Amino acid sequence: MATELTMLAWAMLLGFVYIFAASAMVTHERGMKWNASARDAPDVPLSPLAGRLKRAQANFFETFPFFAAAAIAVVVAGRSNETTVLAAQVYFWARVVYLPLYAAGVPYVRSLVWVVSIVAIFKLVFALL
Repeated sequence: MATELTMLAWAMLLGFVYIFAASAMVTHERGMKWNASARDAPDVPLSPLAGRLKRAQANFFETFPFFAAAAIAVVVAGRSNETTVLAAQVYFWARVVYLPLYAAGVPYVRSLVWVVSIVAIFKLVFALL
């Protein structure tokens, strides 16, 4: 299997890590009754950590579709090369690093890591042009 697709599979699993990190923290704060409810009542504000985890999760899902589409397109188009392999790996590892940085509230470095992940996606897209 192409490395880009392997990294896509790992990124899908990483997406679940983002989901579980955020949902576990929110459930911890709001309780199992809230988790099982229809959530019709207004939400109680989240702690800073839970809020950051929710925003990190949202951020992951803003970039992931672009990565997935680009990784699949590169492989299907037969445009895989050393650059696209590295780009897929860089995207994945940048997103691994991003979660704890965001959770810890680390400014600037977190944004730099996000930029690295975006550049990796662009590298995949540019391989298609």
